[in-house]
Amino acid sequence: MTPRLRTAITLPGLAGSVTDAIALARRAESAGFDDLWLADAGGMDALTLAALLAQSTSRARIGIAVVPAYTRTPAVLASTASTIAQASNGRFVLGLGTSSHTIIEGWHGLKLDRPLTRMRETVTLLRQIFAGEKTRFTGETLSSHGYRQEAVPGGMPIHLAALRPGMLELAAELGDGVILNLFPRSALARIREHIVIGAARAGKDPESVEVVCRHQIAVTERPAEARELFRRIFASYYSTPVYNQFLAWCGFEDAAREIREGWASGDRARTAAALPDSLVDEIAIIGTREECQLRVQEYAQGGIHTHVVSCLGFEADVVDATYQAFSADHFRFAG
Repeated sequence: MTPRLRTAITLPGLAGSVTDAIALARRAESAGFDDLWLADAGGMDALTLAALLAQSTSRARIGIAVVPAYTRTPAVLASTASTIAQASNGRFVLGLGTSSHTIIEGWHGLKLDRPLTRMRETVTLLRQIFAGEKTRFTGETLSSHGYRQEAVPGGMPIHLAALRPGMLELAAELGDGVILNLFPRSALARIREHIVIGAARAGKDPESVEVVCRHQIAVTERPAEARELFRRIFASYYSTPVYNQFLAWCGFEDAAREIREGWASGDRARTAAALPDSLVDEIAIIGTREECQLRVQEYAQGGIHTHVVSCLGFEADVVDATYQAFSADHFRFAG
């Protein structure tokens, strides 16, 4: 079946505490958003918060985009995800990613090594465990023997974050969905090509693979401020090997090189300047309500199913306008 089109918000977002995150989740559910998606990147623990949201909401699907595959063993991931699935009455989606060198090697002191193999073996083990099977697995990066837990009724949806061809194809092959992030819109067709290849490898209909994207959106009459905020926040993302190589693969080799060299030299102004307005507008969604809604509609027509709103701004007027623009009262997918 083709996944239905969905709107979502990202949490905790502007919420500064567990209490604030729960309150925002309840407001989003009441406003008609279909999903609540969390990031697992330090600070508030996303998996713990997901369990709390499961008890504080009744309808919205809850997803993680994403849990780094290197920081928890498959047995721990399976145990935690199964608990959240039970607490949410099956509303939970486990999103996995290999994350970045900054997080895996810098924060955790681990080695981000052989990401494709690590992800394949992680998903293989998780599928065994979620099916209630006792683990008997020795791989190249992981092993597990003798662990068993109760099967997850109906199975556990597993979505995989992906940027470039190898991981895009693996995500579509092994996962129930593919999670995208921070891509230039001109690259979407190329991204879709590799999703189709991966799905075909597993004998799947490519249209059955859900595509999720966290969009950086600012509904604002001050677009220059939103673009500058994007540069301040995301120039450092594109300096990391994973995102720098992704930007180059998307066709922006010069920008990727300038960001890489500017960051390495400690020249933050040069790094930010490598993201001109034209490139920021390729990646972020900035403009009036109508302009932002149209862009999301175009992405839906281009093959993205779940549209996660991440507000690119902190001012109350921008936050309110951005979330309201995609509430059920103000937004419907065309067709």
